[in-house]
Amino acid sequence: MDASTDTVFIRGLEIPTLIGVVEWERQVEQIVVINLELATDITPAAARDDLREALDYSVVLRRVKEFVGASTFQLVETLAERTAQMVLDEFSVRRLRLELVKPRPNSGGHTVGVIIERGAPAE
Repeated sequence: MDASTDTVFIRGLEIPTLIGVVEWERQVEQIVVINLELATDITPAAARDDLREALDYSVVLRRVKEFVGASTFQLVETLAERTAQMVLDEFSVRRLRLELVKPRPNSGGHTVGVIIERGAPAE
């Protein structure tokens, strides 16, 4: 990426959704946690101190919550991939890194998840 690429991040976004393969997972919403890093140029917004020039993370938050909350995918891989593609399609983001964590409360405290990076290759 060029020198004017910056990162806007969203961390710890907890969203209830249906996710999983086994029967009980298809019946009960579970919380997934999303962390996003969004490559964008913040220079115009910073220069003018103007939200209209910025990547409005409140809008990104709402859209990701809506998308993930309405999903019914079985695999965290599918949910991560589709969420990343939706963000790239709908927002002025050059590249993103998305971490999707599925806490496993009945498993002794470990979590599972995926980290993916999508978009224009880093320069």
